[in-house]
Amino acid sequence: MNDDVINVGQLQIRYLIDGSRSAGLGVFEMTVPPGANVPPPHSHSHNEEFFYVVEGSIGYSVDGESRELGAGEWMSTPRGSVHAFRNTGSQAARALVVLAPDIGAQYFRDVASVVNAGGPPDRAKLLEVMSRYGLVAAAVPPAAASAPRTGA
Repeated sequence: MNDDVINVGQLQIRYLIDGSRSAGLGVFEMTVPPGANVPPPHSHSHNEEFFYVVEGSIGYSVDGESRELGAGEWMSTPRGSVHAFRNTGSQAARALVVLAPDIGAQYFRDVASVVNAGGPPDRAKLLEVMSRYGLVAAAVPPAAASAPRTGA
């Protein structure tokens, strides 16, 4: 088990199994504080994702289906499906995430270098990193583009 924690803004990622070298399953634990900035809605071109809440609560959506997940609850995200999450509770939430095949811990290190650089993240650099690993940011509907953004 890897005890290295990767801090991406307020999110903490701790890889348990990095399957990127073997194109196998990857497993990581993610801690999400209340109100933390989270990734924008996105899809994975090459990976399926399984999201299991260990403690706290997470709002999770897949292709427009949104659920509040408490401890012991889960959702899966098929390859190509648009998904997003946020902490909906008042305490830090922890989740186990499984990716098949894995994108690897290096993805989160690369994202951290953009997000943790100081000031607002450089969107173009963030999109380039996402693209390099097969992630695609979802298009923002025109009404949502003019509305104030919170949490992301």
